Amino acid sequence: MLQLYREVAFSPHSPRVRFRKCWLFSECFGLLRRSDRIPFTEDLRLRRRSPCAFSAFEHCGFLVRSKQLLNYNLSGNLARELGLLSHLEIMDFMWNVISGTIPKEIGNIASLKLLLLSGNKLFGSIPDEIGNLPILNRLQIDENNISGPVPKSFANLRKIKHLHMNNNSLSGPIPRELFTLPIVHLLLDNNNLSGLLPPELWLLSKLKILQLDNNNFSGSIPASYSNMTTLVKLSLRNCNLHGTIPDLSRMSQLGYLDLSWNMLNGPVPSNLAINITTIDLSHNFLNGTIPSTFNRLQKLQRVSLENNQLVGSVPPSIWQNRTFNANDTLILDFQNNSLTDIPASYHPLNVTVVLYGNPLCSNANQLNIVPLCQPRITGQAFEDPTTSENSCPPCPVDQFYEHNPSSIRSCQCSLPLGVGYRLKSPGISDFRPYLKDFETRLTTLLKLFPYQLYIDSHTWESGPRLHMHLKIFPSNSSLFNNSEVFRIADTLASWKIQLSDVYGPYELLNFSRGPRESDSSKARLSKGALAGMLLGVIAGAASLSVMLTVIIMRKHHGYYFISRKRSSVRTQLKLNGVKCFTFEEMVLATKKFCKSTQVGQGGYGKVYKGTLDDGRSVAIKRALEGSLQGSKEFLTEIEFLSRLHHRNLVSLVGYCDEQNEQMLVYEFMCNGTLRDHLSEKQKESLSFPKRLHIALGSARGILYLHNEADPPIFHRDIKASNILLDSKFIAKVADFGLSRLAPLPDKDGSIPGYVSTVVRGTPGYLDPEYILTHKLTDKSDVYSLGVVFLELLTGMRPISHGKNIVREVRNACQSGLMFTLVDNRMGFYPSECMEKFGSLAIRCCSDETDARPSMSEVVAELERVLQMLAEDDSSQEALATDSKTVSGSSLSSESSGAEPPVCSETHSVTGSSQEALATDSKIVSGSSLSSESSGAHSVTGR
Repeated sequence: MLQLYREVAFSPHSPRVRFRKCWLFSECFGLLRRSDRIPFTEDLRLRRRSPCAFSAFEHCGFLVRSKQLLNYNLSGNLARELGLLSHLEIMDFMWNVISGTIPKEIGNIASLKLLLLSGNKLFGSIPDEIGNLPILNRLQIDENNISGPVPKSFANLRKIKHLHMNNNSLSGPIPRELFTLPIVHLLLDNNNLSGLLPPELWLLSKLKILQLDNNNFSGSIPASYSNMTTLVKLSLRNCNLHGTIPDLSRMSQLGYLDLSWNMLNGPVPSNLAINITTIDLSHNFLNGTIPSTFNRLQKLQRVSLENNQLVGSVPPSIWQNRTFNANDTLILDFQNNSLTDIPASYHPLNVTVVLYGNPLCSNANQLNIVPLCQPRITGQAFEDPTTSENSCPPCPVDQFYEHNPSSIRSCQCSLPLGVGYRLKSPGISDFRPYLKDFETRLTTLLKLFPYQLYIDSHTWESGPRLHMHLKIFPSNSSLFNNSEVFRIADTLASWKIQLSDVYGPYELLNFSRGPRESDSSKARLSKGALAGMLLGVIAGAASLSVMLTVIIMRKHHGYYFISRKRSSVRTQLKLNGVKCFTFEEMVLATKKFCKSTQVGQGGYGKVYKGTLDDGRSVAIKRALEGSLQGSKEFLTEIEFLSRLHHRNLVSLVGYCDEQNEQMLVYEFMCNGTLRDHLSEKQKESLSFPKRLHIALGSARGILYLHNEADPPIFHRDIKASNILLDSKFIAKVADFGLSRLAPLPDKDGSIPGYVSTVVRGTPGYLDPEYILTHKLTDKSDVYSLGVVFLELLTGMRPISHGKNIVREVRNACQSGLMFTLVDNRMGFYPSECMEKFGSLAIRCCSDETDARPSMSEVVAELERVLQMLAEDDSSQEALATDSKTVSGSSLSSESSGAEPPVCSETHSVTGSSQEALATDSKIVSGSSLSSESSGAHSVTGR
């Protein structure tokens, strides 16, 4: 934080102790003050060699009350000496590149109120000793790679209000020990938590935000949650939940409800809180009609009910009984249901209704609803950067002065403070109607005039989170004085302001004085900003704190800024929750790359099974020396995987880029690839229900890439060996080495439907139009997935002995002989379900792009087939056998009480089982390429 240790203090009663072979303490301090003339990084190296550094730390460290090094590009490990800072109240190392584990000695700092470690590369488990902090108010360890369970010792955190542990790899159930705590915000989304949702969560009487998205829970939503009368936001997206939605009518404060991407059935809840802004129940099995009671909800901004089984008509009263202001918007997404009518009525420009994929669209011309029947991707309203007209003469560029667009003084040039500010869990979908209210509340809490705050930009990010760049201008002068800078910074960094509940918790990404800095969470402080802060008496205190931090960061040798000698790969990547392993760690994990640990090999290199220090099994993909294609695909895969979060996508644990080595580290997938299980050599074949679950899981992962990844992605190499199966046979799409970003909007706002690129991929899976035109589209992935469906249907390979699977199945269907090609090893299957699955696969493999379904239509059709399968009386026995095995997939039967199979650590997955990590793609259209089927690991949530 640019506040830079304002509260480094020394006791006036401390004796002047002469340290052995050291200067007097006061002399050390004076030297640090004089060293302000030394460049900052050189100063760090000089102070590390000071003979009194450790003694000074031991004798004065306990008097430091605040260590705030937010966004300082620090690396290395946190050391146990942090526990000596016995008076510390705020520990803020957010948005650096610190690795290693959280030292258990932090639990000794009884005075600690804020522990802020977000946005680093920490790994390992949370020490139980953190539960010893009696007055801890806020724990933020989100966006790391922390694993293991949530400690039961957290029961002792009697003052905790904010638990932000999202975007990690935490596992196990939510401990019951949390339920008596005064928690206000509980953010555990994007982890690997499992078990039932605890019914006792309703006992958290002060809870306002419960965000558990993208975890591996099971069971239904407890009925006791209807007693959460203080809850403002309930987000259980993609949590593998089933059953009906409980009565939510008593949640009178609920403003945001997201239960999408589950397996919920029953009706849409009708009695919701009057102030609710967002209802997302998409991608479930909800039935019945759209509630007309939504017309009471005057603050509604978005209703997403797409991909359900809703029937009846669209009630126009939802928008007819409402008065819209200029900035108000309402999005009603009802795609892919069974709606049959929409009464003729006028709807204002503020309202967007999407009906694509409903039966009523077959009569779109007669109903005059053609614009409503076009496919669309809906979500948070797009936010334009704030713009204003400016006729003033330019300000001095070299001093970074600028005009305040909101100033009451015309054309005054001043130097603003820049603030990277993000709402972590907002309770709205469109910020524009709330912009003025936000400005008023924030300036009031910061004790500023309204015209001093200017929101330079505000954009939605995945989560969803709202990222803003704020500019704060001086009031009656061109510059802030230092005390005012520190006051504003301290107020923001110490969480002394509380906005309205609708905005949820916020986080500070950076704070700069002078030139606007990058909003990246890993941006380094500018020299101008640093110089502006190291003024007067503050310089001495700041220098001392930096020296202490040098000592803390890996006591003797582990602290360093990112070396300029590292390879270009390191400097180009901005990773989120991905660990950078050393070469030595990889050697230890694989027993010196012993042949007995090798599980695969291909054009990219070899794949090893390794064991990390924390006991996790991983697949380590090691590039061959001199691999010409490996370097580019290495960069691509890390970049993609580090920011993709979905249950059905492979997730990256980390990477190694040392000693001319390039390695990717994934979770070890003990059930290998889908191709392994379709092989005739496999003793136990996949049943039909299990194959459908794998198909749906794969489709959902690809749908996420197309529709929800930011920006969207075309995979370009979907094949059976790139679909990995975990211990519960949950499908995870792997290998992003050939992926391409989807096209961005043109200047006129239109989005091209394709990307022009050299043809790459795997023969047998390639879209014919892509081969001919070099135009890659989302339907190219649909074609490839259709081929995988045909493999699931027949057990055949895409190309074998000169026969092409698409041509063979198509000819058989035209001759009425499709069932002769069905893989007879899958056992019982209802013929109607098999016909629908086969028909879908053939449509996906249509030669013409427009004839193929979209990925959302593929998902919806597979969900319907699985629903038919579940309702088929004769298939219940087969379903019961598989329900537990595929419980994490798209739809689970609850008829079986059997435990899921556990993969043994000694389970041999042969070379082919991990060849999604290393298989060769063939020569395509004269272009030689090596596929790097990524192996075995998963990325967080959806």
